[in-house]
Amino acid sequence: MSGDDNTRAPRSENQRLNALVGHWRSQGRMAATTIDPAIRIAGSDTYEWLAGEHFLIHRVDVRMNEEHVEVIEMIGPYDPASRTYPMRSFDNHGNFVTMRASVDDEGVWTFAGETERATLVIAEDGDSMTAEWERTDNGSNWRHWMDTSFTRASGPGAIPRR
Repeated sequence: MSGDDNTRAPRSENQRLNALVGHWRSQGRMAATTIDPAIRIAGSDTYEWLAGEHFLIHRVDVRMNEEHVEVIEMIGPYDPASRTYPMRSFDNHGNFVTMRASVDDEGVWTFAGETERATLVIAEDGDSMTAEWERTDNGSNWRHWMDTSFTRASGPGAIPRR
């Protein structure tokens, strides 16, 4: 990285990510399987811009039953060739996931990777959102994985909506 001042402005499509910016209380449930019971999810998600607004930083801090899970994810910048936002996430258990996000004209987000995908719907007032997740083991048979909901946090430490 050089010290010269030829930085470029973020793509205008990155502004669509502003709907996610803020601190969210998160909760949900991982679906039961034939061998495991359902798992309760509770914690927080925070989305904030990295300086320059090319990348959105997403931090997850949740409990899945008694297990503590932390994730950091970088979203962006918008890729006009694929019309998606690349996503790269890393968790405290050593997992790494690459996905792509897209948003339709109604504001419904889709996150898609090789083994997991989700649909995220943001409420009209922007203060809540829900996500339905699916997983696959073979790339073709998708099964329900988890449901999560998010409520925008307010008060000290909350990141304001932009």
